[in-house]
Amino acid sequence: MFYWILKYLVVGPVLKAIFRPWIVGAKNVPKTGAAILASNHLSVMDSIFLPLMIERPMSFLAKSEYFTGKGPKGWATKWFMKGTGQIPIDRSGGSASEAALNTALQVIGRGDLLGIYPEGTRSPDGRLYKGRTGIARMALVAKVPVIPVVMVDTDTMLPIGSSRPRLVRVGMVLGEPLDFSRYEGFEDDRFVLRSVTDEIMVALQRMGGQAYVDDYASKFRKQAEESGAAPTSAFS
Repeated sequence: MFYWILKYLVVGPVLKAIFRPWIVGAKNVPKTGAAILASNHLSVMDSIFLPLMIERPMSFLAKSEYFTGKGPKGWATKWFMKGTGQIPIDRSGGSASEAALNTALQVIGRGDLLGIYPEGTRSPDGRLYKGRTGIARMALVAKVPVIPVVMVDTDTMLPIGSSRPRLVRVGMVLGEPLDFSRYEGFEDDRFVLRSVTDEIMVALQRMGGQAYVDDYASKFRKQAEESGAAPTSAFS
């Protein structure tokens, strides 16, 4: 109920009126049944505008820090994330990764839509980075299609280092669902998982035209932050 109030009565109408977001390929989202929406990740605004423009409810796996902030700002962030269907996960790896997988499978098991950023973190410079194979394992275990999604200009709306959105019209392009049923039974084969993940990243690169980096975004973000070249946003 809270989700519907925020989306249709409170936050949704206001954001649509101010930013006039656009969407192409909404028909590629199935009317019923589970699916994974795999998106590039340019800004925290991605997790706001994509669910806003999709008719069906959807959930994103969000880093747990969004739900543990202190004070009025931390409370407001936690309130908004929960209200918009975000699910906290621990990204520290190991057993935490397995817990994240189980959480995702619960969402998919209900027949819902799940949003995932294959890059694992936000792009530090607008380029598209190597995908992590967790999304492939989720898709193969749950036997669901993957819909590639390209977010457009959300990084211009809220650049790294900024906490105040700019008045920019953002958009999103949804591609045709990718079917990986041919790999059924290979969800533990790391070579298959890498192949599936790479296929998803190729689809994103072709749709969005981003320059591709064959390495993980987390590595570049850490290097940039340590050098002071890229300030960390309050929403990182």
